[in-house]
Amino acid sequence: MSTTAFETAITQARDLLRWRSPLRTELWAARLTAELEASEQAEEFLRRSAEDGGQEARLAQAALAAVNDRGADNPYAAAGSAVIDSLPGWVRRMGAVTCDGGWYGKADPYGEQVLAALSFRYDNGKEPHVLVVGIDQPSGGLAVDAVVEEAKFLDELDLRPTPPESVAARILDAFELTDRVMGAQVADTLPAVRPFALTRARTALTRTRDTTPSRTAEPADGDVPGRTRDTASEITLDTLPDVPGAQEAFGKLVEFVGDHPLWWSPARAAQFLTRWLPREAILSEAAIAAMPEVVRAWTRHQGGHPAVLRQIDQDAPRLPALMADDSLASLNKRLARGR
Repeated sequence: MSTTAFETAITQARDLLRWRSPLRTELWAARLTAELEASEQAEEFLRRSAEDGGQEARLAQAALAAVNDRGADNPYAAAGSAVIDSLPGWVRRMGAVTCDGGWYGKADPYGEQVLAALSFRYDNGKEPHVLVVGIDQPSGGLAVDAVVEEAKFLDELDLRPTPPESVAARILDAFELTDRVMGAQVADTLPAVRPFALTRARTALTRTRDTTPSRTAEPADGDVPGRTRDTASEITLDTLPDVPGAQEAFGKLVEFVGDHPLWWSPARAAQFLTRWLPREAILSEAAIAAMPEVVRAWTRHQGGHPAVLRQIDQDAPRLPALMADDSLASLNKRLARGR
């Protein structure tokens, strides 16, 4: 790493020593992590920090360890553990946070992107903050953006209180999926927050408060601790139309929405009615007849967006003919029907 880049980091660390803010220092370390990984200079930075030996260099080592908690065998953790006791007491508060709430919900009217939020505060009660991760549904549930804000930021979001451990597991799952996709389209700002977000999510799985603060209400429907994604397996819809075949029809809808029940747009409704059902579903005549009303009930459950209802009105009349068209059926459907 260039001498200028190293000296810049040391200058920034000097300012952080004056500010004495664990949160500000962790966020700085997350950005530094992204820069070091992008330039493949992490080992070189740690070597130069060890050689420097100054308080600023030692702070950088400790901060990098705090936001890269991937086990004792990673180089950041080893370097940080060697210097932490030589630094001011406030430095040891980095990473020593408690998660005191979780929230989850749509980022847009159709749920094409959802937001997973976790709130934290340091063990001395100071610097409360919120991590919010944007998860893209059409791309398969990738983490595409993340921000760290003050707790009041939640007031601007329409999210449902959700068990923190469930939210944390969803965040970790989303980042794992993003890492698997080469060239995933994410916000330019995501890499600088990613180490902090991963560390906080892992913390939320193990350090959630036993007592839930007043801001967190009862768990959202279908949420269980540690669930790694949304799931429709436990969805119940009390407003199903009272007609023959409605329950059978709803079962197929649950199968379709699967891991992404919050995502329900005109395009997704059209995909279900005109492509997925004819290709994959074997339904009784009663269920086919009930399906349009079942889908309308689901749409009202998801907010009743007029554009989605108009799409259903447009596509529903075609459903019986599409279901009867054997050329649209998948091989699995044909084999299943032949048994």
